[in-house]
Amino acid sequence: MKRFSPVLVATAVALPWVILRLTGFHGSPPLVAALSGLAILGAAFLLSWAAEVAQLDISAALAVAVLSLIAVLPEYSVDMYFAWQAGKDPAYSHYAVANMTGANRLLIGLGWSSVLLLYWWKSKRPVLHLERKDTVELGALSLASVYAFLLPAKGSISLLDSAVLIALFVAYIRATSRQGVEEPELIGPAEAIATLSRKPRRTLTGGMFVYAAFVILMSAEPFAEGLVQTGAMFGIDEFFLVQWLAPLASEAPEFIVAALFALQGRAHLGVRTMISSKVNQWTLLIGMLPIAYAISKGGWGALVLDHRQVQEILLTVAQSAFAITVLARLDFTAGAALALMVLFVSQLLTPSLHFVFSIIYLVLTVGLLVLQRRRLQGIRSAVDNIIRPRAAIAVNPERS
Repeated sequence: MKRFSPVLVATAVALPWVILRLTGFHGSPPLVAALSGLAILGAAFLLSWAAEVAQLDISAALAVAVLSLIAVLPEYSVDMYFAWQAGKDPAYSHYAVANMTGANRLLIGLGWSSVLLLYWWKSKRPVLHLERKDTVELGALSLASVYAFLLPAKGSISLLDSAVLIALFVAYIRATSRQGVEEPELIGPAEAIATLSRKPRRTLTGGMFVYAAFVILMSAEPFAEGLVQTGAMFGIDEFFLVQWLAPLASEAPEFIVAALFALQGRAHLGVRTMISSKVNQWTLLIGMLPIAYAISKGGWGALVLDHRQVQEILLTVAQSAFAITVLARLDFTAGAALALMVLFVSQLLTPSLHFVFSIIYLVLTVGLLVLQRRRLQGIRSAVDNIIRPRAAIAVNPERS
């Protein structure tokens, strides 16, 4: 029973808010944000574990992509709420962009770098050699990042952008599905659930999915509104709260699972999960925003970006470009991880300098591509895996 205690804890953490919500509770914005945020956190853990175990009963070819997609569903729910509300009140588009950019930058600046640094600390090896199949994620991320440069340039996110980005996500799933079947590597509560016989395992996994989805449905709106109202109440920048607190709550399970992989000597799985999550958020999440906005508005229309939103998206694109270039040769070094983390923390502490950090990221990207042209070759090979999914997985470019 002890092995299942994390599942019970995650279930219990979400339960108080669900009960309060069903009984018509109306508390102060900070309390509502805290309780609903804890509920989302508990649901996110349950979703993550259930998705891992579900790999035993579905085709494993899409395991990493599906796991990453399900794990970020809490993030989707909050951002979709903001986009939906933006169709009725344009002020909410501010928060939709804040949540989306914060989630994407956290994945790289905190997620990717932490996995490598934990791996370095545990194994004493400063370099993690990724596998050739990881180029599928890098290829999809490269194409999405190149396209994403158009968003700040034109100052809007439209239904046309939705079509392109969702098509990229579909191409990524298609390319992933052509890879060989793999046995899932489970850890923690997921491993404990997997030891159950088939019927109890499927029943428990299905129950976790249903319960977590219900919790997220009950929590997304009050959590989003609670953050905005808390900022207004205490004079804190609402954009800042939405950008960082919401993604931290919804993405904690991904970070923890990836960290555990790193500590167990399987850091390549942690990094791949983080990259796949980034692909999901950089394609499907952004692509869904204009759709939710247009349906709510009741007509065709684009999310128009103001000066701050343009800068935030540009910084997010620039960070993505640098991160892709860092991994282009499938060698993730401790130095690169430190650079990603230091730059992330620095721009987090200096919001007035975000445009400057965009330039820094882009200069570093161009510098790496010019000085080590094999990185560009690696990116081209990765992109080819998405454009021509029948092609063999790219060979790791020669290291120099």
